[in-house]
Amino acid sequence: MQQGPDHEGSGQRPPEVDEVLDRLRSVFDPEIPVNVVDLGLIYGCEVHPTRSGAYRVAVQMSMTAPGCGMGDILRAEAAERILEIPGVADAQVDLVFEPPWDLGRMSEAARLQLGMW
Repeated sequence: MQQGPDHEGSGQRPPEVDEVLDRLRSVFDPEIPVNVVDLGLIYGCEVHPTRSGAYRVAVQMSMTAPGCGMGDILRAEAAERILEIPGVADAQVDLVFEPPWDLGRMSEAARLQLGMW
């Protein structure tokens, strides 16, 4: 879990899941020139209030292959992007591998970009 700037008593509105996903669209798998959202690697996203009045965002993210050596790097980059959202004080990005990722999770835009249509 990574912590961002102190947003105690910030009175910020809770970030929307779509806002989190928009930030995560700037995280790219270095082996595939497509962002982690369009690749279908984001399995879940939840926003929780904290006692300080800020928010904690928890994301479940997978990799295209369980042995992918980029997992920790992508996880850290995703957390950094989430912490840029106003009002977010904590970002937890967990790697999950169930259900296994497959090509069917990719967006239409990603399939077109990779010529998999």
